[in-house]
Formats: sequence, C-alpha cells, structure tokens
Amino acid sequence: MNPAPSHRPNGQPNPAPAAPPQQPHRDPDAPRDLVGIGIGPFNLSLAALAQPLDELDTVFYDQRPAFGWHSGLLIEGATIQVPFLADLVTLADPTSPWSFLNYLRSRERLFPFYVAERFHIQRAEYDAYCRWVCDNLPGLHFGHQVDAVRWNPERDVFEVDFTQLDSDGEAEALGRTYARNVVLGIGTEPYVPDPLTPLVQAPGVPVLHAADYLDHRAALLAAGHVTIVGIGQSGAEIFLDLLRNRRAGHEQLHWLGRTEAFAPMEYSKLGLEHFTPDHTRYFHALPEPTRDRLVAGQWQLHKGIDTATVAAIHDELYRRTLHGGWPDAVLTPGVHVRTAGRVATTKVELHLEHGPQNSRSRLTTDAVVLATGYRERPPGRVLAGLDPYLRRDSRERPRIDEDHRLVLDPSVTGTAYVQNAETHTHGVGAPDLGLAAWRSAIILNSLTGREAYALPRRTAFTTFGLTQPRQVPPPREAPELTPLVDRR
Repeated sequence: MNPAPSHRPNGQPNPAPAAPPQQPHRDPDAPRDLVGIGIGPFNLSLAALAQPLDELDTVFYDQRPAFGWHSGLLIEGATIQVPFLADLVTLADPTSPWSFLNYLRSRERLFPFYVAERFHIQRAEYDAYCRWVCDNLPGLHFGHQVDAVRWNPERDVFEVDFTQLDSDGEAEALGRTYARNVVLGIGTEPYVPDPLTPLVQAPGVPVLHAADYLDHRAALLAAGHVTIVGIGQSGAEIFLDLLRNRRAGHEQLHWLGRTEAFAPMEYSKLGLEHFTPDHTRYFHALPEPTRDRLVAGQWQLHKGIDTATVAAIHDELYRRTLHGGWPDAVLTPGVHVRTAGRVATTKVELHLEHGPQNSRSRLTTDAVVLATGYRERPPGRVLAGLDPYLRRDSRERPRIDEDHRLVLDPSVTGTAYVQNAETHTHGVGAPDLGLAAWRSAIILNSLTGREAYALPRRTAFTTFGLTQPRQVPPPREAPELTPLVDRR
C-alpha cells in the first residue's frame, strides 16, 4: 500500500489518501466477498482496513444520509474517553493513511495538535475525522436501507435486499446484492425505561433522551426546572452544560439516578487492561453464566463518570457558593423512577423511590432528559431470514465465536460477522473504540485466510486466570546491538 503523495502538483496539501483506481463495471449478480450492514465507527474501521487488500471486494450500506456519531451529544469541550490512538486503524496498522494523525496532516493541523499535547480529543473532532474518512473511502453507500439478509443454499451466497432512499428518506429504488460473507454493525439504540416510554412518545411532552440533547438544548436552557435521569458520563456532561449556562441561584436542576454514588469510571492502568485482546480472549473462554455475572459487575469499567468531569461539576457548584448561598441544584444517587405522568399540559411528575432509605416521593419538573444509556440494537429485523440457521445460548442470544462470527448451521458455508453486538460473549470491550481496529483485523484475517494484519500475541501485563485460552509468549530477549563506532 503506497501512501498518498504529500502535495498536489500545484503545491497544495493533499486533502485525503489517494483513492484506488476505479474498478471496471462489475456483474451485479457476482457475489461480493463482504457486505457490511451499518456504517458506524466499527464497520468504518473494517472498511478502512479492508481497502488496501486487493483480494477483497467489499461494499458497506447505511440507511442514514451521511455519517453521524452521537450528534446529539457533541457538547462543546466533551472528549472521547479513549486516547486518540483508538482511531479506526492505528492499533492494527499505524502506517494506514486512514489514521487520525493523517487526518490532522491533511488539514495542516498536525503541529497545533502536537503543541496542544492532548491525548483525549474532543468528540466533535472524532466525528469530523470519521466524516473525513467517509468522504474519501470508496465502497460506502449511505441512503441504503438493508431490509433483509437470507441464505441462498443453491448459490451458496447471502442475498442482501436493500432500499435506496432519496434525500428525504423516501424509497427510491429496490436492489439486491449477493455476498459470500456479511458483517452486521448496526450499533446501539437509546434506552428508555418503561415508566417513561409513553412520555417520550407523546407529542409536546418535554421528555427526551440524551441522544437528542443538542437538538433541544435551547428549549432546556429556557425551561423552568429540568431533571436529568441517569448518573453516567452523558448525564454528567449534560448536567454540567446546563449548570454552566443557567443563572446563579436560579439553576433549578435536579440530577438523579439508580447508581448508589456519582461513581468515577475505573481508569487505572491495570483496570484499562480489561479493554485489551488478552481480556477478550479470556472472557470468551469462560462459561456463559460466569460471563453474565462478570458483565453485570463490571459496570464501573465503562459506565462511571470521567474524573475530570466530576471535578468540573464540583468546581462549578463550589464557584456558585463564593458569595454566599448554595446553588439551586439537587444531586441524588440511589433513586429510580417508579412511574411518571403529565401534570396539566406542560409539566411532568416523576414518582421516585430511594432504595437505601426505602422511601418514596414525587418530583414535579418542566423537562426531563433521560441519560439512561444505550442498548444493542436487536438484529431480528435484518437477520430474520437467517433465524432458522442461528445457534443460540440458554438466554436465546446468538452464539458468537472467538473471531466474532455468528455460529450458524453447518449447511451455511458463508460467514456472518458481528460488531458491537457481542458483549455477552466478548465482554465489556465489545463497544469500546480501543478494540475497533483489532477486531477489524481479526475479521479480515479470517476472511482472507492469511495474516493480512499481524496482531500481537500478548497485550496486557495482567494474567486473566490460572489457565490461558492461548499460550502466553515468553518475554522478548533484547537484541544484540551493533556498535555505531568501531572501537579498536
């Protein structure tokens, strides 16, 4: 793979990696090597790492008109919670032209980034980087809604039916692609607790999920009393943003959640080793009941609050006490919403229960923001045609092997991979951006049947368990160095 030239003939910097030469017209009935469903960061990583592999014919579809990464939460100053090295490609191929550093170089921002010394970049910048990749990487088709995936045993291929959408999201044309392999990367969807679902769906009621925060930010700042439900990172960022932009002494904010404390995210160096391939392999080899128990107990590894955000909230609250009095803000952990309803036409009443005190109360508020997280999007609609072939675990979840492949009936000779739908089999690292490139490389090595990307055998100092699913390599011996000067 040759990197793009550093400058155009006119001396201006190249805006992006050079695209490969356009392929000749292909037979539409000829099967692709891989069809990707969904273009979020994970499938975008796979597409970027697949691009230089000449033996693979790939295409990726997404029903959205363009790439967008949590656009409702791109709050000014909010950062992603992994280092910038967790981009789409670097941890599998640091020389890839689709790296974040090459994005900065193409924008003539590499030296300002170097001087800024920022290991964690802003969310908006990560979103802009992914958009840059989408604008320049071939084989990505937005405005294409995948409707069904079926196995055709006569041709030994998957049939992928899609609807091409116009700029308004209306159906424009129907199409079908054939594939030897498919990869599902449809991401997650906002989770709304059952007691609040009717209010979110009701028109005119000021109850919304955090995913839509920026679209309603102006209305929330103008509202009287605002309640944030959920005390993870999103809830903390929204509370801080509202707090900073409401008048001192008249904040009228209430922040509550089920967790027993405003707990910081586990971010110690050895704690972070739970997001390495070593832990993923260890976790996958465990029995199903053990995996389920571990996932439930590891919430603080990925659902806590960044310590810098906790500090910023406390600093802002403290600043508002400097001239006497306390801010009109209530922060209460250990609370869950039992039921909720409308009061008149403009207010919401939340019926709350505090677990440790075994007490109940009511809270009337003008608006509610649900920072209640995300859930894996059910693949049932898209993969309904494969349901007869799927092998499931004791809780009716798809079984997924170590290489991120759905376990299918042996009669299916093609492979269906999944991305960010395997927390139950691969652990808390499944939705983590830091494992995106490594997982993409695993999939591509499996597809090509060769080591297209060399992957490390060991990635953590922690030894997870007494027996290992794979042999831990011995420490490397320091190579014998050749003197630069001949000393005689």
